Amino acid sequence: MADLARLSGVSKITVSRALGDSPLVNARTRDRIQSIAREHGYKLNVNARNLRLRRSHTVAVIVEMKPTAQRGMFDPYPLALLGGISQELTAAGYSVLLTTRQGATVAAVQAADGLILLGQGANQEAVRRFDRLGLPMAVWGATSVAGSHVTIGSDNRGGGARVAEHFFALGRRQPIFIGNPSHPEIFDRLNGFVDALAARGIKPLLLKRDEFTPESGAEAVQAVHARGVAFDAIFACNDLLAMGAIRATVGLGKSVPGDVSVVGYDDMPAGATFLPALSTVRQDWQRGGTLLARKVLGLIGHEDAESESLPVELVIRGT
Repeated sequence: MADLARLSGVSKITVSRALGDSPLVNARTRDRIQSIAREHGYKLNVNARNLRLRRSHTVAVIVEMKPTAQRGMFDPYPLALLGGISQELTAAGYSVLLTTRQGATVAAVQAADGLILLGQGANQEAVRRFDRLGLPMAVWGATSVAGSHVTIGSDNRGGGARVAEHFFALGRRQPIFIGNPSHPEIFDRLNGFVDALAARGIKPLLLKRDEFTPESGAEAVQAVHARGVAFDAIFACNDLLAMGAIRATVGLGKSVPGDVSVVGYDDMPAGATFLPALSTVRQDWQRGGTLLARKVLGLIGHEDAESESLPVELVIRGT
């Protein structure tokens, strides 16, 4: 940098500002210094800069889910969230380190400036685990249990209530819910669903399932049928469960939506092309990812940040 200053006839601080595109240096001088730097092969030592600033300019993004063949990372959760996160962080000059919960203990994660956790885990187990890293952290999940953590999530309770109102308007009086309420987001969806139905004198049947896969949804429907329990509506906590439930329902000789109405959650692309096209609750994943990135950047900069809940939309299709 001293050599560049001598060649350019300016001070070292001016060189530093010019290479950092600072508006404090006029455009003509900035372009001239950058041209000389390129001519002489000068490159900023990013590691040295970060060491001096005590910053890595990296945010670790941990996906709490365990990807499987039935539930991959190319689904809207987490892919659409990651799109919003990456776009916002990259624009701010930060790198994104993506990993799953299995790889979250590596040194690179611990050296990050901040952490974004996608998923709270059953009973908030993931939040407690990664809180031990001591990094500024923003979490995607249920804002109702955010506590001291900055959490961005959807109005899951409102989404459940809207599904209940939809079923009631269709004349459905024997609904079932498929999902695992140990997860805070699912718990809120179930509570919104149950409370809205209770106000109309209806009590849904809960079918607890740990796996959010089509196979699990099908097994839930087969199990309730084997018990001889009548049902005319299914609210599944995600679209994969809903699609499996539809296949099993049709396999039992019932029609969807003639005999049984079905609503999923997440608005996966596959749901729109499913036969019949799946009715679902849509979350604004892109907006959620953007807010997560903004919140963690604020925390890194020692700014105040608050949790936020995003609105959801009930998308009525063919089920």
